[in-house]
Amino acid sequence: MLDPVFLAQTLVSGIGIGCVFGLIGIGYCVIYNASGIVNFAQGAFVMLGGMLTHALLTRAGLPLFVAAIISIALVAGLGVLVERFVVRPLWHRNATPFVMILATLAVQIVLERATLLVAGDQPKTLPNFIDLPPLMLGKVAISYQLMVIALTSMVLVGLLALFFARTRVGRAMRACSINREAAALQGIPVSRMLAYAFALSAGLGAIAGVLITPTQFTAFNIGVSFAISGFIAAIVGGFGNPGGAFVGGILLGVAQAIAIVTLGSGFKNIAALSILLVFITIRPTGLFGKPSNAT
Repeated sequence: MLDPVFLAQTLVSGIGIGCVFGLIGIGYCVIYNASGIVNFAQGAFVMLGGMLTHALLTRAGLPLFVAAIISIALVAGLGVLVERFVVRPLWHRNATPFVMILATLAVQIVLERATLLVAGDQPKTLPNFIDLPPLMLGKVAISYQLMVIALTSMVLVGLLALFFARTRVGRAMRACSINREAAALQGIPVSRMLAYAFALSAGLGAIAGVLITPTQFTAFNIGVSFAISGFIAAIVGGFGNPGGAFVGGILLGVAQAIAIVTLGSGFKNIAALSILLVFITIRPTGLFGKPSNAT
């Protein structure tokens, strides 16, 4: 039987990593809602967020916060380039979703190999944003970095909800997700909304990378695992539902943490894939998705 303190500590860690999975899952949802595309290059954006921040911190000597902001902006710009030179040409040729997925996988591989050539294969890490001893709640230690992760993630989810509900660009992106042809007839620049979606998705991925790197490490090849975890989070929450993806990420993080302490680290991925299979089989619309025959 697990010690209650140990279990509580495990849940805290799972929630922290789950918030990161949720942000990555939201990135999937943003692009899917705007275009119907599943972007498997999302993991590369997570990797680049941490790697670029480390490079600016160690090589350029910039403060951590400044390096993080610049890195997020650079990765968001990269997202626009991916949309402009990879996705948009395929979009105009009416490529199938399968071709689009293959193209984003190719982008993932190219970005990984380019990072390997430039930065090498050694893992990199970042200092904690708040360098203080952990906060003790009874016998449970909560690091300030985990609190930064959770608070930043919740703030971002709230801001995204306001963005999609209150701003013209956000409402236009929602209109594109409902019916692209009707949105175009209303004068909405659909191609521009797609570029905005890729920038926003890439930026969210970079933020996730910046937040998680101080607690783990980053390297050229970590993107695939984060991409898979974010994808599962989006499936669990209901693909296309950003809030659901965030909840799905937290559930996935907690499930993986429990699997590690009860069965061993080798079962972490098995737990994640098992959750994916369960939802695909039993509830393919996810926790918050609507059945296809709903009115």
